[in-house]
Amino acid sequence: MATSISDIRSFQPIERTLMGPGPSDISPQVLQALSRPTLGHLDPLFIAMMDEVKQLLQYAFQTENPFTIAVSAPGSAGMEACFVNLVEPGDTVIVCRNGVFGDRMRENVERCGAHAVMVDDAWGEPVSPDKVEATLKAHPEASIVAFVHAETSTGACSDAQTLATLAREHGCLTIVDAVTSLGGVPLKVDEWQLDAVYSGSQKCLSCVPGLSPVTFSARAVEKMQARTHKVQSWFLDQSLVLGYWSGDGKRSYHHTAPVNSLYALHESLLKLYQEGIENAWQRHQTMHQRLKAGLDDLGIRFVVDEPYRLPQLNAVYIPDGVDDGAVRQHLLNTYNLEIGAGLGDLAGKAWRIGLMGYSAREENIALCLKALGDALR
Repeated sequence: MATSISDIRSFQPIERTLMGPGPSDISPQVLQALSRPTLGHLDPLFIAMMDEVKQLLQYAFQTENPFTIAVSAPGSAGMEACFVNLVEPGDTVIVCRNGVFGDRMRENVERCGAHAVMVDDAWGEPVSPDKVEATLKAHPEASIVAFVHAETSTGACSDAQTLATLAREHGCLTIVDAVTSLGGVPLKVDEWQLDAVYSGSQKCLSCVPGLSPVTFSARAVEKMQARTHKVQSWFLDQSLVLGYWSGDGKRSYHHTAPVNSLYALHESLLKLYQEGIENAWQRHQTMHQRLKAGLDDLGIRFVVDEPYRLPQLNAVYIPDGVDDGAVRQHLLNTYNLEIGAGLGDLAGKAWRIGLMGYSAREENIALCLKALGDALR
């Protein structure tokens, strides 16, 4: 830190290899997109690019939902946008909690003045469909089921298709956290009939942080239009934002969009489209298996059982007697390599090793395994 303001110079970060829970490494092409000339946020050229972003997001989400946009804020704002637009005071929402981010869903429900009915599973376990079904039967007044598809705090993947089917059978909409799953594992919004899904730009899309892709089904839009209470957030009121992102005529001004960040998102989504979504899913799985083989050789165990394990977010137990902070500091100082610490129940007990988007490369895996082996020795 500078001793005085006169000592401050242009910030020049060193290059790190990012293998934590996010942000992920960003490709040179996406970084270059950030440096392109800034246009006005209502410039016809920029509006045309926004329409392309919508198309590319529809491809990534595997949906034809017309209401598919990027919220001009991080994934947490995407989460809040889904809740404040779909949840009204007095509603009953079934919230599945198997890690940190399920609990944040509960916070959103309660701040909307609604009642959260919790379905709890152990950290490292997927959401139990049997528990969800029993809770739906016990609470026929529920109107929404909220769950995390890919729990970033534990590396567990839940069965979104089955959970959505149960919700529909009981007349409920779904709110789905896909912050870590979008682009990394199969996520089929239309086929699975998911209603409100939010993600983040900095995970498997390997874009700069600060944008949150969201998509809303026709059922979700109908519920938003039938609200009897004003949305508690002006900025996240999607009925206002939609006038900026949609329409064949003149776009309405809502806020000044993060123009250059949207250039970067456009570039990252285009790279995903050019690779092919199924190929991207397979690449993450292939890289996970290579990382797993090396971790097995080091005697490092996974937190999550294999059938429910996220390939892009590998939560592993810290070996007995190993200093968590010292190892991560050694990796950062010696190898310029970042891995993540455990959160919540796993704090001090686990590391989170990310293989997300551009980070899911063989050279990153080789570096990580070499650095961990050196640190453990």
